[in-house]
Amino acid sequence: MPFSASPQPPAPDSAPDSIVIEARNLTLSLGRAPAQVQILRGIDLTVTAGESVALLGPSGSGKSSLMALLAGLERPSGGSVRVAGLDFVGLDEDRLAIARRGRIGIVLQAFHLLPTMTALENVAVPLELAGEANAFARAASELDAVGLGHRLTHYPAQLSGGEQQRVAIARALAPRPALLFADEPTGNLDAATGSAIMDLLFARHREAGATLFVITHDPNLAARCGRIVELGDGHIVDDRTTA
Repeated sequence: MPFSASPQPPAPDSAPDSIVIEARNLTLSLGRAPAQVQILRGIDLTVTAGESVALLGPSGSGKSSLMALLAGLERPSGGSVRVAGLDFVGLDEDRLAIARRGRIGIVLQAFHLLPTMTALENVAVPLELAGEANAFARAASELDAVGLGHRLTHYPAQLSGGEQQRVAIARALAPRPALLFADEPTGNLDAATGSAIMDLLFARHREAGATLFVITHDPNLAARCGRIVELGDGHIVDDRTTA
């Protein structure tokens, strides 16, 4: 049975269309003084439409925490975040969830597919939640685009790790988001499968025209992006293009 359509996302503010992300003096801390831990320490970052950006850094540098703030999954301790023209800091949890829908796609290391749903159903769910009338037709088209047109009725347990990640990519891209995050997308895959997944992810990024953020500790993977933002101890320590 189809899901009910959800309220429409908030309208964007007056931020320029070319700016997809604008973070200013972004901070994140955990706990209370004197045991408080500073995770992010004043991040300033602007990203424009269509860029491919790698967030590079060792474990504990703040990469995934920064992604969570930019994706509206966590709230900052201080500073401001505007994403796709919306002030994320000013939205409550319900409005944040609505704002992410259709604007932001997320691919995670652990896939996070629904085990009781087929590949087709996993990709169709966010489309149905958004009120898409042709959710299953578009889901099938997205799965075909990632090479899984022959696996529509298979459940996650019947798919390899690489195939599950392809389903996750199709699910993230099906709503045609302006911004796509991939957090260590090859972390659970062998080298050959991981390379194929990244080829697919960059190809789909170019085809869809989405801004791509890849969170990684791998310099070789980061070098495939047009820009590398390197984090260290909660700070941006380098921001460079790769051309």
